[in-house]
Amino acid sequence: MASDVRRLPGPFSFGAGKADTHGVERVVLMVTHHLASATRLADIVHLVEEDHRVQVAYTVPPSSRYANGAHDYLRDAGLWEMPWSQAVELPWDLVVSAGDGMLERLHGPIMTLTHGIGPNGYVDRRDSPGPAAPRAIPGFGQQALTMYGRVISSAIMLGHEDHLPMLAAACPEALPASVVAGDPCFDRILASRGRRTAYRNALGASPDQQVVVVSSHHGSESLMSRHPELLTTITRELPSDRYRVVLAMHPNIWSAHGKSQIRAWFSASIEAGAVLLPPEEGWRAALVAADLLFADHSSVVCYGAALGLPTLLAPFAAEDVLPGSVFARLTEMAPALDPKSAVADQLDEALRAWSPANAATLRAQLTSVPGGAAREFRRVMYRLLGLAEPRTEPLTRPVLPPRPLEPLYR
Repeated sequence: MASDVRRLPGPFSFGAGKADTHGVERVVLMVTHHLASATRLADIVHLVEEDHRVQVAYTVPPSSRYANGAHDYLRDAGLWEMPWSQAVELPWDLVVSAGDGMLERLHGPIMTLTHGIGPNGYVDRRDSPGPAAPRAIPGFGQQALTMYGRVISSAIMLGHEDHLPMLAAACPEALPASVVAGDPCFDRILASRGRRTAYRNALGASPDQQVVVVSSHHGSESLMSRHPELLTTITRELPSDRYRVVLAMHPNIWSAHGKSQIRAWFSASIEAGAVLLPPEEGWRAALVAADLLFADHSSVVCYGAALGLPTLLAPFAAEDVLPGSVFARLTEMAPALDPKSAVADQLDEALRAWSPANAATLRAQLTSVPGGAAREFRRVMYRLLGLAEPRTEPLTRPVLPPRPLEPLYR
């Protein structure tokens, strides 16, 4: 984990004139609360970091229990992490975050985006002696969006026009800062479809095998928490000559328990032929490569179903589902698993019951700017920076091939 005492030089301090050898005109801070937010920022950072007028730095606020995952990601990726104590003392031309928490301490125009598909459920209700209260939509409540009598963000990036009335109901003061800009994550998934064969090869899937992605969110209601036995037995239940099982666990699971422990828990599955993906990337390529999806209440299952994957849902708590959300619509289309019945039979039934029209319906509800998120995000980023946009068209790059983890004990 990065120390909070080693201050960074460069175009961030009074000595910037001596340290800067490139003539930087603007400085941008990427705020990574946890690993999931860090990977989402990776979808858009290229829109500014390739500009020779711009310098990008990263920081991790001490507001998330999963902050260790962000520190590890920045270190391993070779990204320039600034101590939080230094970041809050400096002026920034643009601050970008895919999470909330402590952003009001930073100085500069702030742009926020979700680290999932957007409003999909509610914040968890904590155990405490006090009476129950209504649960907010993550990232949409007054507590997340306002502080000291002001809206924290200058630009709140939304994926769909349907999110506007939700924001207006939860925090009407934030509505003037909202921008319907689409979903850069889903755009990259769509841009990757031409690489399906390469992704399947990277996963070790033969032409005769069906790739089944098995995904778990994090928390007490997740598949891994409620039905861990399914994650470890599904490889044995599905014949290896017909199926290639790919396991994709939410990054916060890895941050909470450690990479070595997760690999140990799934070591028997890997040795039996399953593929375990690392937390940083790989799940999107796996969705493109897949034929079937088995997942719980999460963004992953919504992305996969919108891509066109026949889907089997893990058991979920109905009270956690936001009415009118993409996941709520998916529950009307996809069957839910019966833990007491054979998984293979239920996957076959999910395949037979799936209609291509389902994907079109979900996709229309997921983004209002299909394929255009890079354009919209860059436009807003450069408006806040006060710079003219580059003349070249912004790129939406395909995701990298998956890199399955090796067995821990080999």
